[in-house]
Amino acid sequence: MSDLLFQEIGTIDYLDAWELQREVHAKVVAGEQPDTVLLLEHPPVFTAGKRTDPHERPVDTDGAPVVDVDRGGKITFHGPGQLVAYPIVRLPSHVKVVDFVRRLEEAMIQACADFGVTTARVPGRSGVWLRADARGQERKVGAIGLRVSKGVTMHGIALNCDVDLGWYDRFVPCGISDAGVTTLSVETGRDVTVAEALPVLRRQVVRYLAWEPYVATADYDPKPEPAHGPRIDLLTPSRG
Repeated sequence: MSDLLFQEIGTIDYLDAWELQREVHAKVVAGEQPDTVLLLEHPPVFTAGKRTDPHERPVDTDGAPVVDVDRGGKITFHGPGQLVAYPIVRLPSHVKVVDFVRRLEEAMIQACADFGVTTARVPGRSGVWLRADARGQERKVGAIGLRVSKGVTMHGIALNCDVDLGWYDRFVPCGISDAGVTTLSVETGRDVTVAEALPVLRRQVVRYLAWEPYVATADYDPKPEPAHGPRIDLLTPSRG
């Protein structure tokens, strides 16, 4: 089992957190620090991954910055009420990048299940989703975007707890125009805070980053991004 160091940071500016990630990443690469998971919230910020198209950027940001980042994926939002986990971990030789992605998704799926919310993956789309039902269209509750450099991961996952969904009306989340976004609070009908969700997600991250075999939750039906064929393009790995 891998020993993980968790750092619960509270609210931190995105650029400051990115610099902290780089510092921790360098120490993990050098063997000066154990595998580390940063748990935090950000003030409102839009982050644009390498596959973000110009038309997908928000026009009206209400003062929130738009930051271009070195992770895979498209544009997304971070803000108060969203629990962010940045695992900065060395991948074991037997663990492929895709397996790492699946483990982080499974951690979010099981964290949602702990709140009575049923979710799964949608092949061709990143993150963790609720199936379309009488309450609304297919909707995302957990996002993922990663980078791997020198065999050590950066960036990570974001679980919507009680974030203001009005922010998502300002852009097309992850470039997917035919689906929605939701929160644990909306789906449970009660206020689920970051403080309540943090130990739940932390427990699941520990479970799946122990690198033990597990049975993955069954996927929903594949659904490619609009105007794209079926694909899973969740990250931009680099081991150099």
